Amino acid sequence: MSEENLKKFADAANCPVRNIVDRFGDKWSVLILLLLAEEEVLRFSEIHKYIQSISQKMLSSSLKALEEDGLVSRKAYAVIPPKVEYRLTAIGQTLIPHLKALVDWAEAHSAAIHQARSQAQLRERA
Repeated sequence: MSEENLKKFADAANCPVRNIVDRFGDKWSVLILLLLAEEEVLRFSEIHKYIQSISQKMLSSSLKALEEDGLVSRKAYAVIPPKVEYRLTAIGQTLIPHLKALVDWAEAHSAAIHQARSQAQLRERA
C-alpha cells in the first residue's frame, strides 16, 4: 500500500473507508438496507415488525443516519395518523449488490468462523 493511502487510513476523519463504512456498518443499518431492497417501500412500523429485536429509538436513529448519508429517503404524508414511508435512494441501491455479496460470503464461511472462534475460546481457557 502506498504511503499516501496509509496516511488516508490513519486520518479517521478523512478516511473514506472508516468515514463511510462506520455509518452503515453498525448492527442494524445493513439489515434495514437489505430489507428495503427486498420490499422497496416500507413504513416505520413495518420495518419494526420485520426486525423485532430493534428498539423503536434505535430504528429511528438508524433510519435518520441512513437518510443523512443519502442511502434512504423518507416521505411523510400529511394525514392522521401520520404516515411515513422509507425507500432506498439511487445511491443506496448501488450499495445493495455489495451488501448481498457480503451476506453470501458470511453464509459461505459462517461455519468456519464459528469453529475458529470456538477454538480461540478453548485456547484462552487453557
